Amino acid sequence: MSNSEYRRGAFAVLLGRLGETRRHIQAVGGPRQVGKTTLVRQVVAAARLPSHMVSADDPALRNPSWLAQQWEVGRIRAKENGRKGAVLVLDEIQKVTGWSETVKRLWDEDSAQRVPLRVILLGSAPLLMQRGLADSLAGRFELLRLGHWSYAEMRAAFGWDLDRFVYFGGYPGAAALVGDEARWRSYVLDSLVETTLSRDVLLLSRVDKPALLRQLFRLACEYSAQVVAYTKLVGQLQDAGNTVTLAHYLELLAGAGVATGLEKYSGSRIRQRGSSPKLLALNTGLVSAMLRVPFKEARRTPEVWGRLVETAVGSHLLGGSTSPQDVLYWRDRGREVDFVVRSGHSLAAIEVSSGRRKDGLPGVAAFRKEHPSARPLLVGCQGLPLEEFLAADPRGVITR
Repeated sequence: MSNSEYRRGAFAVLLGRLGETRRHIQAVGGPRQVGKTTLVRQVVAAARLPSHMVSADDPALRNPSWLAQQWEVGRIRAKENGRKGAVLVLDEIQKVTGWSETVKRLWDEDSAQRVPLRVILLGSAPLLMQRGLADSLAGRFELLRLGHWSYAEMRAAFGWDLDRFVYFGGYPGAAALVGDEARWRSYVLDSLVETTLSRDVLLLSRVDKPALLRQLFRLACEYSAQVVAYTKLVGQLQDAGNTVTLAHYLELLAGAGVATGLEKYSGSRIRQRGSSPKLLALNTGLVSAMLRVPFKEARRTPEVWGRLVETAVGSHLLGGSTSPQDVLYWRDRGREVDFVVRSGHSLAAIEVSSGRRKDGLPGVAAFRKEHPSARPLLVGCQGLPLEEFLAADPRGVITR
């Protein structure tokens, strides 16, 4: 079955936008191997419009002249098709030097001349892509974010149960390899992790200490779902760096869709920024691959499985919602809330239980004393079933 059958929402949104009168550039951003290119191909086919689709993945093609040449092909096809126009798809757009300024110039030229060319931009690194969009293309684009595949999508596409999803994560391209764990692990580390770090981060951003960034990613997986002080991180790293550098590298890893550092919830934005991060891998498959603990052993080891379950919940909160929301954590005098979610005026305090009985939620109770309007939510044992939570839009679960 096709990828679009399991990403129905994104497929419908993008197809609907292409069916409208030319209004905005459509930008599709997300991590590697989440089906961006496949989805766009299927949308373009369903739109039944002439198209020109190219990729800037080849280093020799990363210049504004190449981009202008490809745009001209799109213009020719649009003019040949009359008022219905055509579609130009530019993949790996963030790898073209000065891409946003060139796209702005060409788009504005077409707008002035009423050329019916619809444009779709695809990028592997959301953070890098958004920088270019925000800097030069304000008011000219709509962004469609594609996250890692959810439990519901992996279940529908591959028949996975909950345990398999929690361990292997939401990488559809790796699904066929899970029967051979060594091969699956090599694929994740070599084809996904190494490609992301070397091609989406190190080549496209200024990173003075590449070894430090790689070590930080490793620690983000090993300590996923744990609060780790920056001073402890510095002590764990062989290539020393200061806390500002580490915070910046965590932002780069988050932009590439592999790991992040959650901030501490506080009424003061300054205190929040300076807090120790809660490290979180953005796909449980990354944690499993880095830990190298076999599936069956991980399932019967409470510490490992608990870390995977909490990582699954955190990554779902960050990537599974159809609406933007802030995901943080809270800690005060030894009491902690696993995740604090702020969505508009709604606030939720979420505790995760991976199977061990919890007689109470002292962290949630303490948090609600300070924030009485916060909705308490236990996910897992004795609370909302983990399977139900991971199969739903988390914003709907939190605000209902």
